[in-house]
Amino acid sequence: MTALPPGVPTDLFIGGAWRPGSGGCRFAVEDPATGDVLAQVADASPEDATAALDAACAAQQSWARTAPRERAELLRAGFEEIQRRADDFALLMTLEMGKPLAEARGEVDYGSEFLRWFSEEASRINGRYTIAPDGRQRHLVTRRPVGPCLLITPWNFPLAMATRKSAPALAAGCTVVIKPAALTPLTTLLFAEVMRQVGLPDGVLNVIPTSRSAATTAPLFADPRLRKLSFTGSTEVGRQLLRQASDTVLRTSMELGGNAPFLVFDDADLDEAVTGAYAAKLRNGGQACTAANRLYVQAGVAEEFSARLAARVGAMRVGPGVADGVQLGPVIDAAARQRLGEMVGDAVASGARLLTGGHPVAGPGYFFQPTVLADVPGTARVMTEEIFGPVAPITTFETEDEAVALANSTPFGLISYLYTRDLARALRLPERIETGMLAVNSGVISNPAAPFGGVKQSGLGREGGAEGIEEYLETVYVGIADPFA
Repeated sequence: MTALPPGVPTDLFIGGAWRPGSGGCRFAVEDPATGDVLAQVADASPEDATAALDAACAAQQSWARTAPRERAELLRAGFEEIQRRADDFALLMTLEMGKPLAEARGEVDYGSEFLRWFSEEASRINGRYTIAPDGRQRHLVTRRPVGPCLLITPWNFPLAMATRKSAPALAAGCTVVIKPAALTPLTTLLFAEVMRQVGLPDGVLNVIPTSRSAATTAPLFADPRLRKLSFTGSTEVGRQLLRQASDTVLRTSMELGGNAPFLVFDDADLDEAVTGAYAAKLRNGGQACTAANRLYVQAGVAEEFSARLAARVGAMRVGPGVADGVQLGPVIDAAARQRLGEMVGDAVASGARLLTGGHPVAGPGYFFQPTVLADVPGTARVMTEEIFGPVAPITTFETEDEAVALANSTPFGLISYLYTRDLARALRLPERIETGMLAVNSGVISNPAAPFGGVKQSGLGREGGAEGIEEYLETVYVGIADPFA
């Protein structure tokens, strides 16, 4: 078993100090490539969650009054320290989540960049001063931090999801309580230790890993001191949290499920389209809300595209992410692997052709063969549910109108992909496809400098870009009587 990097905490982080859970309980974090236990992590209780909110509230006023430049410098210091420890963070993510080391190193760069980006945004929070149209008042509009925030992060990008939420909150002057996923809490705990080491004041950032998420966070939803919830996860859980948040009219940001269409028109550069599909589908083993979920290819190029993609996917090297040359690691757990097998079986039984893969991989760990399916009917589960694994279902379309209808035939609208060399189409479809993000002739779209988020049941609000910090600010209007009256 590969050892953890040095200095990885396994306790709760509350009020600037590491401490065990109040009940003394701990839960196991496993390596999905082997099934081995990596660490026993403190299991937060509802009392611990309240203590974390107490610490955040105690620090809120002083943090909000901290000069923007000082907040910025602390975020920048966090960015630089994560970069310095890039190998440690990459190894840790590979061990607890399973992604290959090369991808984990990519996440270190992506995740740490949120700290650098929002360090630059901290000093750009602005307002305005105007004369009322009737001249009787002066209007002063200013911004202030929302207040203490609860950030609930998923397991698939354990560093990037922690930084994408906490960096704008901290830049805005908010204190935070992070509840990481029980499957991958170690990276978030190491991130908290880095921020402690660079001098973030006590109580500004708190981390409460727990195996009992709903019970542990329930007191926070009933506490009027909590002012903001940011959640990334399934739409089903998001709906439940929105219901809980309604009791206190808690401000929310929701980055929920996706069912991304990947459209390839017959005028596309097929080499680029195959490369883009490979990246959009197989990044993170397909375990991403941005993963291409439904591949729609115009009939004239469908056979060639499918054959090329199947050849590339079938040649992938599968194995533990720490091994040299591995391109695809395990899925997160046994339940995920079983679900993938069931979905592929359903597609084949419905008439789909299996071009490559389609089966679990024997041995320790939770591996599933990278899979390509062709002629998949629209009713198959792989077309109607979020796959979250290395399975690429392909079907065909004839016309642009049909492609748009297929793309929009889902309650989700997080991201879509489009491959075409027709400039008019590339400008036209963003106005027709119901999506929060559209990648044109590219299989990768996420960038800290751009707003990330969806429409319909894929969520509320945006993360990243200039828009990301807006989620953690309130607008205050001051009407001042005419000073010349």
